[in-house]
Amino acid sequence: MTRQIRRVAIIGTGVIGASWTALFLARGIDVAATDVAPGAEARLHEFIDAAKPQLESLGSRADRPGRLSFHADLADALKGADLVQENGPERLDFKRTLYEQLDALLDADVIIASSSSGLTMSAIQTACKRHPERCVIGHPFNPPHLIPLVELVGGALTSEDTIARLAAFYTSLGKRTIRLNKEVPGHVANRLQAALWREVVHLVSEGVVSVADADTAVCWGPGLRWGVMGPTQLFHLGGGQGGIEHFFDQFTGPMTAWWSVLGNPTITPELRRVVVEGVTAQARGRSIDQLAADRDAMLMGLLAVRAAREGAD
Repeated sequence: MTRQIRRVAIIGTGVIGASWTALFLARGIDVAATDVAPGAEARLHEFIDAAKPQLESLGSRADRPGRLSFHADLADALKGADLVQENGPERLDFKRTLYEQLDALLDADVIIASSSSGLTMSAIQTACKRHPERCVIGHPFNPPHLIPLVELVGGALTSEDTIARLAAFYTSLGKRTIRLNKEVPGHVANRLQAALWREVVHLVSEGVVSVADADTAVCWGPGLRWGVMGPTQLFHLGGGQGGIEHFFDQFTGPMTAWWSVLGNPTITPELRRVVVEGVTAQARGRSIDQLAADRDAMLMGLLAVRAAREGAD
């Protein structure tokens, strides 16, 4: 299949769908969006207006910005689409019903990509009786218009052609794709996040550290390095001139000993209260929008540094 992707149908324009929309438009891709939530169209335009200067400062500006249309009717949004980026609720029953509709309405060579953060495509695509092979997980990291990562996960019936076409499209937008060789709940990046946060919650629950100090330990310690290199590559450096082999020689014992005592906490009402109060104190009265703006400003700085460094290599 060689169908070029010039028009994307966005289903669901919440945080993820709106962010995808802003990116596609900035890259010159036309977008037809649909969302049944009251006020969705107005909120989408507000998000795009706020994201536009961010994308322009990162160089994500095409010769012609994409054109946006909003549709109350799903079938209208799908007309002429070369790709569907679905961002619906994380409910299997909802997605199966939706995918059955999409399969009936779309041409055979139109890819259906789901932003699902944890459901498997094998469970979703069985609802597609005509062309399940064109269904794939294309899971971004929030916010998609800034964070480059996209996880590609095929289901049991997904074709290699579908994955290759979608990977090429995302890469053309400046995304960094990874391919999962098998399906696992939560994919990869969210599982890694979950593993770290589980230990944060455990340490807080045991009274070892406060919520604020746990966050400080991550963002001012390993988190800074993770914005530059992945943990395995960093451990390669940690091994000195002997690299990762010397790291294994020196640290296998201590690190595996820590593994054996990592926690598996239960979120009790009391623990939930402690975490909520800790996060609220850290926010120091700043709204969600203010915190997100701070996050995005720092992300843009890091992305600019990385782009300049990679351009110099």
